[in-house]
Order: sequence, then structure tokens, then C-alpha cells
Amino acid sequence: MSELKNGLTYAASGVDIDAGEALVDAIKPLAKSTRRPGAEASLGGFGALFDLKAAGYDDPLIVTTTDGVGTKLKIAIETHRHDTVGIDLVAMCVNDLLAQGAEPLMFLDYYATSKLEVDVARRVVAGIAEGCKRAGCALVGGETAEMPGMYGDSDYDLAGFSVGAVNRDGVLPRLDDQREGDLIIGLASSGPHSNGYSLIRKVVEVAGLTWSSPAPFAKDLSLAQALLEPTRIYIKSVLPLMKAGLIKGGAHITGGGLIENPDRAVRDGLTAQFDFDGWNFPPVFEWLMLTGGIDKHEMLRTFNCGVGFVLYVSPKNADAVLSALLDAGEDAFVCGQLAAVESK
Repeated sequence: MSELKNGLTYAASGVDIDAGEALVDAIKPLAKSTRRPGAEASLGGFGALFDLKAAGYDDPLIVTTTDGVGTKLKIAIETHRHDTVGIDLVAMCVNDLLAQGAEPLMFLDYYATSKLEVDVARRVVAGIAEGCKRAGCALVGGETAEMPGMYGDSDYDLAGFSVGAVNRDGVLPRLDDQREGDLIIGLASSGPHSNGYSLIRKVVEVAGLTWSSPAPFAKDLSLAQALLEPTRIYIKSVLPLMKAGLIKGGAHITGGGLIENPDRAVRDGLTAQFDFDGWNFPPVFEWLMLTGGIDKHEMLRTFNCGVGFVLYVSPKNADAVLSALLDAGEDAFVCGQLAAVESK
């Protein structure tokens, strides 16, 4: 009755406007640190402007993507390790832009929770800012939603939105240029990235392990530390090769794994034919397969199995592309070729 007598407030219903304002103040320097030509990366307005001319584009197409982190967040929340999931959020969006030949320009995030904990949210956004710096894009805004009753007390969810650009003559895949015998170059992943974590969590449960258990597949790391390794961002190593015209297409290996993703960037009549002896499954995937009793096909359509991104290149350009990727710090290798689809 006292609340009614004195008048209800938003805070009384569980939403803390002051906490939201404190978070905006805390993340302004993080956004500022991601500034790039074309974007001022300032927060507080109702929208963000980007100057494509200042970014060097004369005949651009805009490319947009959106994604989330999925149930990998459950590990971060349960172990209070919030510092790297923001990198995952950015990576899942900007690597999709890369598959179109596009440069990431701007990023926005959506952070939803039951009760806003400013320090937790700041750590998450710090990870987003770090991901933006790795991708070379500006963090220009976002939305924080405090929704009591919608989530558990300490739960939060993330969604990301990225905007990129590519000059009209640089759009990928170049389907008309693809030929039978073009090589598939794989870029190593840093782990499961942000896919298959519902199955991973089930395997951990079946194995009777906790997140603090030593990782059976990684020395001197707990299971949580190993499985929270953030998604690799391939922009700075791959985009120059795309702009140089050396790449005919590329695929970001996400949900659907190596079964569904590669052919999304291959012309009709051809298919991505992998040589699965061309690389070793990293230890985390071997452990998941053996511990969970998961068959190889299920592994390949659920996880990246060590290949986070694939590129389609002419055999005559393969050595130059591989050399450039290795010089840029990537673990890159030929792992197959484009083959004619067998007639039925």
C-alpha cells in the first residue's frame, strides 16, 4: 500500500534507469576507442551516421548481418566469465560480411537482461569493443533492455548487428568465375567458435564434469576457459586478398558446419569436396566426438571441426594466397577442391 500511496516508480517494478545511465557513461570510452574513418562512434543519439566517401568507397553496396552468441552465454554466466563473449558476438556478424567480400564499418549490440548489473554489462561491452577493433569497425550504438520476469536473475542475452560495404565490382562470391578444380583453402578456427554449444553442454553433462574441471583436451585450462575461447575474426588477414581479386568466394563455417555452409558460396553444378585427411581435427573436437559418441557426419554438420572459414581460389593463385595468410598469422591449408556435382 505504501508504494501505491507514494506513487509507483519504474524502479519499483524492477527497472533501474540510473543503472542504465551509468552503463552508458561506462561504455562511452569503449565506443570511442573503436573510431574509424567514416564514423565518429559517439553514443547518445537516436541513430548513427556513416560517411562512405570518407571510408574510400566510390560505388558501394551496403551489406548487413545479424547474429547472436547462443548457449555459449550459459557458460559465461554460470562461471562469471563475461569478458570474451562480446568478441564472439562481433565475430559471428563480421565474418558473415566477409563472405560477401564486404568490409565491416559499423556495429550495434542489443543486451537484454532481467536486472542490469553495470559491471557485468560493461565487461560484455568491453569484449564487443575489442571485437570491433579486431574487425576494424566502429561500435556506434546499441540497446540495453532491462526486463524483469523475462529472464532469470543473472541471465542476459546478446544480439549483434553489423553494417559493411563493398564496391560493386568486388561482391563475392564470383560464381561465374568458379571452375571445377578450384582449390578450397581452410583457415583454422580457434575452437567451436559460437556453434554447437547446446550439444557441448550435453557432452559435459554426460561426462560428469563441471566448468571448473581441467579441460581434458587443453593443458592448464579449466573446461570453461577452454570452451570460452572466442571466435576468430578473419577480416584483417582475408579482406586484402579479396580486394586484390584473388578470392572467388568464401564461406563462414557456422551452424550447419562443413556440410551446409560451404556450398552456399558455390555456383550451381559444383560442390565443395573436402579432403578430410587434409587437416587433423583439433583436440576439442576429438574429445567431443569420443566422449559424446557423436558420429562423424553429425560432427561435420554441427561444428566447424577446426575450419572456421573457407576460401575458393584458382590453383594458380593458391601459393600466393597461402603465403599471405601465413604471413598474416593464420593457420591456413588446402583442404579440398570444387568438384562437379554428380548427375543422378
